[in-house]
Amino acid sequence: MNETLKRTISGAVYIALLLSSILFSTESFIILFGIFLIITIYEFSNLVNLNKVFSILFGTILYSSVVLVSHYNKETAAYLNNTFKTNITLETNIQQLDLVLLAITIVVSIKCILFLFYDSVQKISISSKYLYLLGYITLPFLFIVKISFGTNDYNPKIIIGLFVLIWTNDTFAYLVGKSMGKHKLFERVSPKKTIEGFLGGMIFAAFAGFLISKLYIQPNPAFSGRSILIWTIIALIVSVFGTIGDLIESKFKRIAGVKDSGSIMPGHGGILDRLDSVIFVAPIIFLFYQILYYVS
Repeated sequence: MNETLKRTISGAVYIALLLSSILFSTESFIILFGIFLIITIYEFSNLVNLNKVFSILFGTILYSSVVLVSHYNKETAAYLNNTFKTNITLETNIQQLDLVLLAITIVVSIKCILFLFYDSVQKISISSKYLYLLGYITLPFLFIVKISFGTNDYNPKIIIGLFVLIWTNDTFAYLVGKSMGKHKLFERVSPKKTIEGFLGGMIFAAFAGFLISKLYIQPNPAFSGRSILIWTIIALIVSVFGTIGDLIESKFKRIAGVKDSGSIMPGHGGILDRLDSVIFVAPIIFLFYQILYYVS
């Protein structure tokens, strides 16, 4: 089969599966990203030579536990309060849990960024591998779920808007870089990325953020009137940190000596190859939302 045709078909299946699960229900969205997490952990374990069974069990149990505590216990408490006029509250505890998980993820993200500049590193210590498994792979999937809930209820438009921004940034970074890219962005890790492509992706992502704010969704009712500014900032966050996330995965693949993280998507590689941007962006978007809630 022609390579372009394979890429088109597998890409279309991936997008259709993603959109249908996000739009169908909260449960289908959570289950799909749980499956994506398992595949991503498997691929990452291959890249860094971790025990796959233990890594998958660890990631699955952590993901399932936090999702249940964060969302279904909240719904149960709300139901009991409404039905029996009680005063059960889990909000503070859940917020504290979120902040702890976010702090861990941010620390590991900083470690990942520093990792990009370690030119002499050809092997990763076992402790670092498990730290990356926790903060670079597993916890970001939790924040993908969390940002889709906004302040309260599940809102599929938020996560779809995020993916649209990432796809826009990636597409136009590639097109602009290919047509006019001359200056390398980070050649020792990703020789094909250029500064021109990075700036082109950022500009078009910002424009997509503007369109989303006008035509698609308010990021949150509490921020009505500031939708354009908020979505534009989110677009810039996606451009900067999505590119960093892509570079970090490229560094792992370079050390492992492979082109792709996997082969589950013909013509595209693995699930980690498709989600490397969003898993690095999601905790930053969640942090941005927390700052917005605080100042509001």
